[in-house]
Amino acid sequence: MKAALVIMAAGMGSRYGGSKQVDGIGPDGEILMEYSIYDAIRAGFTKVVFIIKPEMRELVETLCGRRVAGMTAADGSPVEVCYAYQDFSSVPAFYSIPAERTKPFGTGHAVLCARSCVSEPFIVINADDYYGVDAFRVIYEELGRLKAEGEATMVGYRLDKTVSEHGSVTRGVCHVTDGKLDRVVETFKLTVFPDGTIRDVDKNPEGDVYAPDTPVSMNFWGFTPWIFTKLEEYFNAFLHALPAGELKKECLLPSMVGELIEKGELRVSVLHSDAKWFGMTYHEDKDAVAAALKALHDAGVYPPTLHG
Repeated sequence: MKAALVIMAAGMGSRYGGSKQVDGIGPDGEILMEYSIYDAIRAGFTKVVFIIKPEMRELVETLCGRRVAGMTAADGSPVEVCYAYQDFSSVPAFYSIPAERTKPFGTGHAVLCARSCVSEPFIVINADDYYGVDAFRVIYEELGRLKAEGEATMVGYRLDKTVSEHGSVTRGVCHVTDGKLDRVVETFKLTVFPDGTIRDVDKNPEGDVYAPDTPVSMNFWGFTPWIFTKLEEYFNAFLHALPAGELKKECLLPSMVGELIEKGELRVSVLHSDAKWFGMTYHEDKDAVAAALKALHDAGVYPPTLHG
């Protein structure tokens, strides 16, 4: 089955304090998305789409794009590489962008920017997250079972495997019934307390306690191309509803998924992963991530270098 890996890499990384998407952190200077690409290709994916800012093109090509274009997919075909730009040029003409706005329009807009590159079932991931080998195998198989319209899938992770000891994190808390997603609630300040409990301190300093095994979304979604029509409709409605002069509000992919579920237009299967997710929300996370990647190389999960 032909399938695409779509990588959202245009984010600013404001909390991290730099361009974490292109920060070499593996034993041979690998960047985090190289691991996702490696895992996706050995799972069966045949195309890689980078969603980037235009000024990142040469850097991403140099770091991994050209090398990926020389790889061979599991079916023996060359891996196809495509670059999609998330910038204001793709915003519909009916919306006047405030001159002071610099912030991108979010993950929903990011995926919509990849529309011209994708005509097959696809998954969407963050560039700055490590998702685990088995997650790509499981979601690739699930993509092959999706109907052309009205169905999607996602990989859910245990909350306790996705938090940071260096500060609060935002996670999409998932409500699941019989293996299907009911809704995703964006929860903005999930914090690990000294006693090990995980609490949401957004509106209450004491925090509402969350169970360690609460499933959360790490933006690991699986779709068919049908979703682009719905994304366009959702993004246009989002822009129409923006107050004049709004500079920061984003069109979020989980919010669109939740709205479609509520309308009965989309069914989303939830695939569970007990893998230890890791990423670089904060700059202080870097050392721990580097150590975890080295351990995976040492254990033989990855070859000594991904650059060979």
